[in-house]
Amino acid sequence: MRATDIEFVKLVGIKQSDNSVSLAYKKDILNHIESIHASAQFTLAETQSGLHLQELFPELDGKVIPMLRESKIKYRKPALKSIVASASCSDENITKFKEQFAKKGRSTLSVSVDVKDSEGVLTASSEFIWFVQKI
Repeated sequence: MRATDIEFVKLVGIKQSDNSVSLAYKKDILNHIESIHASAQFTLAETQSGLHLQELFPELDGKVIPMLRESKIKYRKPALKSIVASASCSDENITKFKEQFAKKGRSTLSVSVDVKDSEGVLTASSEFIWFVQKI
């Protein structure tokens, strides 16, 4: 499933290009100071975290139910231009996830996501903790 198949993601206006997601600077997602609304940035970051999870474990597609368990986000600068999200996960966390998933059929994984504007300015940094369980 592409991230942009999710109706809410479509509503916000997030676009997917291969393994990244972006959001154009446009009037209908701006806040009172004319920067991209915090909730739109959160949605972009959360969508990228789920996409990254799919990239890391394509063999689990259709075999698990991933659920967001926790999240935290820090808004660093106003998003005054189009934004793009990028995700990462430490090798240590990936190894732990694989080991626990192999033993118990469920595990958690922390995915870090940065949101930057079109000039590379960091507008938000976040962490999403996913709970993944076999179907």
